[in-house]
Amino acid sequence: METMYISIQQPETGNRIRSLIRQSGYSVHDIQHLMGFENPQAVYKWMSGKSVPSLDNLLILSRALQVHMDELLVTNEELGLCA
Repeated sequence: METMYISIQQPETGNRIRSLIRQSGYSVHDIQHLMGFENPQAVYKWMSGKSVPSLDNLLILSRALQVHMDELLVTNEELGLCA
């Protein structure tokens, strides 16, 4: 069996999260309050691709946006960058 190497592509994942939030009709501040954050910085970092949500936050975000967690993430495999 060959080793499988899959990595999350942060900029593309940020674009997808931004798009899904907009499509849902939520604002950044709606997501901030839903997640229980005191400020929106984490949400902006996700949307800009500077970071990705923790596993717990990914689960909450996927439920809020009514998508599977996999649908929030963009991987090198999806972009055809796997060896």
